[in-house]
Amino acid sequence: MFKNLIPLCLVAASSALAEDTSMNPEFTAPVRLKAAREIIRVEDPGYASPCWADMDGDGRKDLVVGQFAGGKMKVYRNLGEGKLAEGKWLEAEGKTAEVPGVW
Repeated sequence: MFKNLIPLCLVAASSALAEDTSMNPEFTAPVRLKAAREIIRVEDPGYASPCWADMDGDGRKDLVVGQFAGGKMKVYRNLGEGKLAEGKWLEAEGKTAEVPGVW
């Protein structure tokens, strides 16, 4: 009897998970982001690492896009209302910051 109960529980659990919409998220169509009315593009070879972080402490998350070839990061300040400022290279001590490469 116990051997037959386990498969039945597994079937019931998988059915419940399939009905749970949080396990099957729906995404909206992709959009191209613009900064200062220009489409944001990544540099070749295109291995960008975008993320959102509050870089200037104003409480709004800014867009940060990494650059593969030179190890630099471009910051697009969040101006609010869905607008981003022109991208500027992340700086440290007055110089463009670079993440050391592994190549």
